[in-house]
Amino acid sequence: MHRRTLLALPTLLAATPASAALTDRDRADIARAEVWLGALRTLKARFLQIAQNGAAAEGTAWIQRPGRMRFEYDPPEPLLLVASYGQFFYFDRQLKQATTLPLSATPLGMLLRDEVKLSGEVTVSRVERSGGLLRITLFRTGQAAEGQLTLVFSDNPVELKQWAVIDAQGQETRVSLYQPEYGGRFPAILFDFNDPRFREELGIPN
Repeated sequence: MHRRTLLALPTLLAATPASAALTDRDRADIARAEVWLGALRTLKARFLQIAQNGAAAEGTAWIQRPGRMRFEYDPPEPLLLVASYGQFFYFDRQLKQATTLPLSATPLGMLLRDEVKLSGEVTVSRVERSGGLLRITLFRTGQAAEGQLTLVFSDNPVELKQWAVIDAQGQETRVSLYQPEYGGRFPAILFDFNDPRFREELGIPN
């Protein structure tokens, strides 16, 4: 498939997304989403990623808030993405290439903060409801060039089901979560790309 990570490494948007005026109902739904995200501590789930051209890939995701994520694609996709130490670590097993970038430079980085607030440093540009789903589109205030993110929640009860990132060409990458498991304990090495054992497993020189 086209090599695009599900977290959308920084992309340039053609223009700042237009922000619609938020209603009282919008603000109430945003607050419900904040409460759910703020209460999330650990999550393990399967994911399905679908690119604009229809290419699909699956894998396993681990989230440990604050600050840690791991997204590992199933073979034959060779990609691994880990968030820790305020950075995203992106590794291509096939090419044996590793790249790191600041956690704050990717749209989903904002969800790994200790306190999730969908206001202030984050601008909500649109709230939509349909088919029992709540969609909240947002970007980092003043940093729309980093990417536009839409979070998709089930409406009742609120639970994160999907997200989508749109790039400068209007191409969308959509990621759906399924088989979620909450409240688990994960070994620290899952996220510790500075650990020699982690790097040895991937064949990266220490």
